[in-house]
Amino acid sequence: MKIITVPSTLEERSFDRLIQGLEEDESDRHLFDARHLRWIDPHGMLGLLAAGTVAKERGARPRLELPESQDVVSYLTRMAFFEYAPEIFAIEGGTRRRTGQDSDVLLEITPIESHGDIHHLLDRIQERLAILMRQLNYPFVTAMNFSVILSEVCQNILEHAQAPGWVASQTYHWRRRLGRRAAVIAVMDLGIGFRASLAGTHAGKYGERWDDVTALEAAFIHGMTRFHDPGRGQGIRQIRRQVGRMQGRVSIRSGTARIGDVPEWDDAPPLEEGLPEFPGAQIGIVLPARAAEEERDGQEWRGR
Repeated sequence: MKIITVPSTLEERSFDRLIQGLEEDESDRHLFDARHLRWIDPHGMLGLLAAGTVAKERGARPRLELPESQDVVSYLTRMAFFEYAPEIFAIEGGTRRRTGQDSDVLLEITPIESHGDIHHLLDRIQERLAILMRQLNYPFVTAMNFSVILSEVCQNILEHAQAPGWVASQTYHWRRRLGRRAAVIAVMDLGIGFRASLAGTHAGKYGERWDDVTALEAAFIHGMTRFHDPGRGQGIRQIRRQVGRMQGRVSIRSGTARIGDVPEWDDAPPLEEGLPEFPGAQIGIVLPARAAEEERDGQEWRGR
């Protein structure tokens, strides 16, 4: 059995460490050891589901050892992690159920399989715009832009992945980096990835240079899409524009590479290559609160 140790802080930057245990691994049984997990965000939750799915497709149903921290287990419960994890993992210690009580969760883990799913989650976000306006000091128009961004990233799954995916979002206090709150959006799929999606339309122009980095640059920087029709497939360009207006950060990981728009407040590299191979695409977005926001009680971002 292959034991995969879940990092104590699981988010976008530590996702690569999680899936490194799956790279070039032919084991048919896996144990995901999350006992020492102390902090997790939407990117980490979706990443754990995605990694478990890959392990399951390679052989037996993987096992998951739950965090010893009851605070983390409680948060996973509120984010609906246990509504989907039992389909993927054999969970040591049993699962938890949400109580149905009011929560400050912005968007629980939600599967995206059809346009109807997107409409449904946008309806849910409309009901929770007050969270964005209160916690991030957003005016109504800016809060509505959040809905536009969410719609576009989910649309990307349907347009390019050719496979289902998940989305989740929550707000946190980024104490070390921003000194204020921010909304984190994570979208993941296990589809064909950007290189395969764009290959039929653009690979011939690049010849042997066509790889994950080139495909991401073509889509992210040059706005290339797999569609021949003008105006179709421009979601990434719209996402970058909206996130830039909100002084946020957006990154896309696919295959073995990650590319992103990095604002002044972050120190992540704009382009990474040679990452552990992983199927599909993983999109991460961070939208800061308005600078005038006063500090409020809430979860702290400890990884920054």
